[in-house]
Amino acid sequence: MPMLSNLKTIVLAGSIGVGFLVQASPSYAAELETLTVAGGCFWCVEADFEKVEGVTEAVSGYAGGTAANPTYKQVTSGGSGHYEAVQITFDPDLVSEAKLLDIFFRSIDPTDAGGQFCDRGPSYRTAIFATDSQKDVAEQSKAKAQAELGQQIVTPILGEADFYPAEAYHQDYAKGTKIILTRYGPKSQAKAYKAYREACGRDKRVKELWGSAAPFAG
Repeated sequence: MPMLSNLKTIVLAGSIGVGFLVQASPSYAAELETLTVAGGCFWCVEADFEKVEGVTEAVSGYAGGTAANPTYKQVTSGGSGHYEAVQITFDPDLVSEAKLLDIFFRSIDPTDAGGQFCDRGPSYRTAIFATDSQKDVAEQSKAKAQAELGQQIVTPILGEADFYPAEAYHQDYAKGTKIILTRYGPKSQAKAYKAYREACGRDKRVKELWGSAAPFAG
């Protein structure tokens, strides 16, 4: 059946040609970028931003202090000068710095200079650790948020700072399955986190401030 044989040859040649074109086409995938922010408890900020489309990773850690490789105890005692911070890695083709910063301001209480919600002290203050290229965008986002809120925003826009990932047990804390002892008895880590977040009043306060613009408060 010469006609069928010829057809197979044509189809095969076409498939090879298409495959060659696909392999030869250059890749234009955007290079991932990072944004580092402090918004109180880093468990909450990490859990919130991992829900945002275009964010590939959110890591809890420490930024803004003087000590190298600080520990959680050092940071929360105020001895290192660090903030609890989160480094957000994102695909700029899917979500912009401006969008992430708009979300950030509306997921915190930017009027509080002494901490966030039930967490008080220097390590729980809010801040944006902006690179030189991010500062203008951050200032614009802050001005926009202040105009919308109608109150003075005290969240500072600081310069770029070294970021130190927190201890392993702090990462993805909101998803943890380990059983831990709480004041309410043994609970999975995820349930303990949920109870803490509710008791701390984070979502309640954010909703009071931002209403329907609050991106994570249910």
